[in-house]
Amino acid sequence: MSTTTTSATPAELATRYGLVPSAARPKLFTYVGQVWQRRHFITSFATSRTATMYSSARLGQLWQVLTPLMNAAVYYFIFGVLFATRHTIDNFIAFLVTGVFVMSFTTRSVTTGARAISGNLGIIRALHFPRAALPLSSTIVEFQQMLVSMFVLCLIVLATGEPITLTWLLAIPALALQTLFNTGLALILARIGSTVPDISQLLPFMLRTWLYLSGVFFVIPERVHDRLLQHIMLANPTTVYIELVRDALIEQHGAPHYAWPLAVGWAVVAFVVGFWYFWGAEEKYGRG
Repeated sequence: MSTTTTSATPAELATRYGLVPSAARPKLFTYVGQVWQRRHFITSFATSRTATMYSSARLGQLWQVLTPLMNAAVYYFIFGVLFATRHTIDNFIAFLVTGVFVMSFTTRSVTTGARAISGNLGIIRALHFPRAALPLSSTIVEFQQMLVSMFVLCLIVLATGEPITLTWLLAIPALALQTLFNTGLALILARIGSTVPDISQLLPFMLRTWLYLSGVFFVIPERVHDRLLQHIMLANPTTVYIELVRDALIEQHGAPHYAWPLAVGWAVVAFVVGFWYFWGAEEKYGRG
C-alpha cells in the first residue's frame, strides 16, 4: 500500500473514491426518481396505516365518517339553528356537510403531515429511503378516508333532494386537485414539524381560524360586503375546493367563474414548492 494512501484521512479517501454519506441529499430529479421507484412501498405503507388507525376503537374505521358528521351536527345547531343561517341558504344541510367534509380532508392532511417525520423516527433511523415517502403516505391515508367520506356525503346530498347529474363527475378532478394541494402542505409541515415539534400544538388554532374563513357555514358574498375582502376570501384555497365540490353536487349552487384556474394554480404551486422545500432538508431528517 502506498504512503499516500495510508496517510490520507478517511474524508480524503471517501472523496478520492467517490464515496458519499448514505443520508446525503441527492439531486432534485434523482430524488424524484427515487420516490417514484418506491411508490409501491408508499401505497402499501399508507394502506397498512389506514387498517390499523382505528384498530383500538370499537367502531373502528366508522370514526372516519362519524367525526365529520358529528362536527357537521354541531355546526348545524350553532349556525343553522341558533344563527338561523339555514333559512338563508338553499339546501343548507348539503351545503354545510359538503363544506365540513372537504375542509376536514385538508385539516387532517396537514395535521398528520406535521407528524410524518417526528412520529416515524424509528423507521427513519433504521432504513434508508427518500423521506418524502412518509408525508406522501400520510396524505394517501387521508385520501383513502376521504373516498369513504365522499360515499357518505353523496348519500346525504341525495337524501336532501338533490338529483344525480353529470356535474357530479366534476367532484373527481376537484378532489384530485385538492389532494395535490394537501400533499404540498403536508410536505411543508413535515419539514417544519421535524425541527419544531410545538407546531402540532399551534396547528389546531391555525386550522380553526382557517375553517372560519373558508365559508363552510355561510355564503361569503352574503356575509362579507367589502368586495376586495370577498375576492380574497373566495381565493382561499380551501374555499375554492369547497365551492367546486358544492357546485358539482348541489344543483342551485354556483362556484365563482375563476374557481377552476385557482384550484389548478393552488395545487401545482403547493405541490412543487412543498416538494422542493421538503427535499432541501432531506439529509437532516432523523438526526439528533
